[in-house]
Amino acid sequence: MAHNTQPIRNERDRTRRVLSQTFLNDPGALGRVVRAAAPGRGDLVLEVGAGDGRLTRRLAEAAGRVVAYEVDPAFATALAVPENVAVRHQDFLTARPPREPFAVVGNIPYALTAPIVQWCLRAPALTSATLVTQLEYARKRTGDYGRWSRLTVATWPEFHWGLYGRISRRAFRPVPRVDSGILRLSRRPAPLVPGRARAAYRSFVDLGFGGGGGSLHASLRQRYPARKVDGAFRAARLDMSTVVGHVWPEQWLLLFRLLGAPPGLGLAKRGG
Repeated sequence: MAHNTQPIRNERDRTRRVLSQTFLNDPGALGRVVRAAAPGRGDLVLEVGAGDGRLTRRLAEAAGRVVAYEVDPAFATALAVPENVAVRHQDFLTARPPREPFAVVGNIPYALTAPIVQWCLRAPALTSATLVTQLEYARKRTGDYGRWSRLTVATWPEFHWGLYGRISRRAFRPVPRVDSGILRLSRRPAPLVPGRARAAYRSFVDLGFGGGGGSLHASLRQRYPARKVDGAFRAARLDMSTVVGHVWPEQWLLLFRLLGAPPGLGLAKRGG
């Protein structure tokens, strides 16, 4: 009955394309992802897209409990996992975040990177998210190009964004077109901007990235006196012509403390 094998293979190929499935099967790369996530024996880990379970089983060895989400029924029903793993045949993005502290780990579909990252950022009890993404995305979000994105700057008071290595595209099956990066979001033990000033900080960042004045310096001068903006730029060691994307998150925090922060909040002066 060999004539039946081709349609079945094509169906699986189509499923992989629809679900953006690329499986990380290099043992060394899998180990690097788990080391970057660094789960503890008592930790709860949510895995995004369990696939064939290779990363799932590695996580189960290091973590206390793993909840593995897999939307493809062919994999969700066939996963062979240890007792400390619960498999959910469900789209991760529809899951309700746990109330207890938890981490997220996953070799995620490239096409769903932005909504998965947003899900993580909105989860109140999330401690960290270690995600295998397109290398370009990971570099963009962590300042590795020498530029900083609006999302990174806006969330920097609560989350540290780090690039924990590069994974060759050859480590995946099927082989994607580009290399991947290990992106880790870590919630800070104490936010660098107090909760009651968070909205003001985000508004400040939106103003700066809005480009209404043609540069960061000019944009800030739309709201704040020129003398104060000039002084803040000198304190932050910034040239008046600095492109907004070249301003470090630490410099944003200093600019906000000097210009936009409500008085008496005692903002942290360092952004590391």
